[in-house]
Parts: sequence; structure tokens; C-alpha cells
Amino acid sequence: MFKAVVLSEKDGKVENAIETLDESALPAGEVTVAVQYSGLNYKDGMILRGLGRLVRKYPHVPGIDFAGIVEASQAPAWKVGEAVVLTGWRVGEAHWGGFAQKARVKGDWLVRLPQGMTARRAMGIGTAGLTAMLALMALEEHGLKPDHGDVLVTGAAGGLGSVATAILAKRGYRVVASTGRSETHDYLRRLGAAEIIDRASIATPSGKPLDPERWAGCIDSVGGATLATVLSAIKYGQSVASCGLAGGTKLETTVLPFLLRGVNILGIDSVMCPAARRVEAWRRLAGELPGELLDAMIEPATLRDLPRLAGEILAGQVRGRVVVDVNA
Repeated sequence: MFKAVVLSEKDGKVENAIETLDESALPAGEVTVAVQYSGLNYKDGMILRGLGRLVRKYPHVPGIDFAGIVEASQAPAWKVGEAVVLTGWRVGEAHWGGFAQKARVKGDWLVRLPQGMTARRAMGIGTAGLTAMLALMALEEHGLKPDHGDVLVTGAAGGLGSVATAILAKRGYRVVASTGRSETHDYLRRLGAAEIIDRASIATPSGKPLDPERWAGCIDSVGGATLATVLSAIKYGQSVASCGLAGGTKLETTVLPFLLRGVNILGIDSVMCPAARRVEAWRRLAGELPGELLDAMIEPATLRDLPRLAGEILAGQVRGRVVVDVNA
């Protein structure tokens, strides 16, 4: 028997409750994991509130990432007792997820927990942090270097933005953090932000197809009008890693940044990202994200806190990473 957050749909409304389930209720899969921690992501907030029709079949256990210990395995690659982490693969959407004390998944979806990393810190990174590292990897593969100038992080006080700020600063970049919450300024400076700007300053395009060149690169978790504004001020030949939509999915811009400055938009997907690239991203996160900074990002929570926190993360009121102790 195990506890889980179970979503049900009634009269078009999604409701949630903590239920005790038998292990036989778990979906098909090769590996059963005793979950220790999960994380709360923006997508989790949408799923918990029944937004976007991300879940099509109920009852459903949400939670798009988790870390824990292999409890049973029919996959040759995995042995009982190994520490693992899972992000993506539509777990928590199309497949039961990590807001539970047990999960059963395909072996190919798992990554070994990096040596020296705890399950709690792995979920302090989680989907948001993995996406941030994939964004940095893409920017560097397209030529970004610390001596090129300021790198902008939008939505900097959120989970993705917090990890992006910390890993960029650790690698020697001068990070400019954008946020609309003045109470997070000290927090962002501790993560390594050299400068903080109000999100309102980049929330509305100037109306010009090109603005003065300002940013050597950007990790953007906002999208919408913010992304359009940023694109117009990216330096020649540099890139924006687009990995979020908190500000909307519609992008209204011109082709001029691409044609006259050779600017790139790099789309970052962590859901179906190939296994080898995931392993490399986790290896880098283990080596390049200082543990004490990661601990400072974590807001602890339990399964009982999720209904409240779902609303807060959708409203942009969560700082850093919410880590859910599923056994508390």
C-alpha cells in the first residue's frame, strides 16, 4: 500500500485527494521506484488545476519528476537499491507520476543519481533545473562565452531561473536577472546575479524592429512579449534559449533580428530529450551547481501542501524550487 495524490474529473472539474492505493494499481512498467522526493513545476500546477487538458485519462497521479530507490526491476540496466531520478517522458501527464510514495516506469526513462547527490537535492534541481542546464549547453554550443557580455535570465526567481542564474554565475558569466518581485533581490544576488532589472522593463516591445544590442545571450522562461523584446536587443550572432511560457505562447516579432543580426532562437525541450544528453546535463549539474546555493533555493513541502502551492506557482509567487517529501 502507498499514498498518492489522485486526480479525478467530475462534471468537467478536476479534483484532488490523497488516497491510499494498492501497488497493483500502478501502471505497467519495468521498474518500480520507492519515491523519496518529487518537485513542483509550472506544468504540475496546471495539471493539479486541470488546465490545458494535459491529462486526458482519470483517475491520475500527477508529478512530472521524482527521485528515489529502485524497489523492483525487470530491466537489465537497473538493480534493486540503485538511486535514480526521472524527469520528462510525459510522466505525470500521460503516465502516473511522482506525487506518490511509489512509481512504476520504463527503465529507459530513468537516470542514475549522480554520485554524491542526494535525492532531495536532485529534486531541488528537478525538471526546471535540468531545463536550465540544457539551455546553457545549447547556448554554449552556439558559441556563448563568459567574455561576450551580459547574459539575461528572465523569470529569474522561479525554479528554472534560479538554477540558470546560479550555474551561469558559477561558470563566470555576468548574469542580469529579471524579476518583478523586489523581495527576491537579495536571494538572486546570493545566487550570483550581478544586476537585477524589473521585468516590466522588458515586458513590452519598444515598437522598433531592433533595439540597441545589449544581451550576449538569454535563458528565457517567460516567452510572449518578453521574448519578443529580448530578441530585438540580442547581440550580433548570439542566441536566446527559449524554455518557458509563463508570459504566454504567442510571439509577435519581425524577422529582422534573424536577418540583420544573425540571432538564434534555441528551443529547449526537456520532456523527450535523448537519454545521453540528459546524463551529460545531470553530470554537469552535479559538478557546477554549488550544493549550498541549491539548498538555498529549496522550499520544503508535503503532499498536503500541493493544492495551495499549485495556485502559487501559476501566479508566479513561488521562489526557487518546491521539493515535496512524499513520505512526510
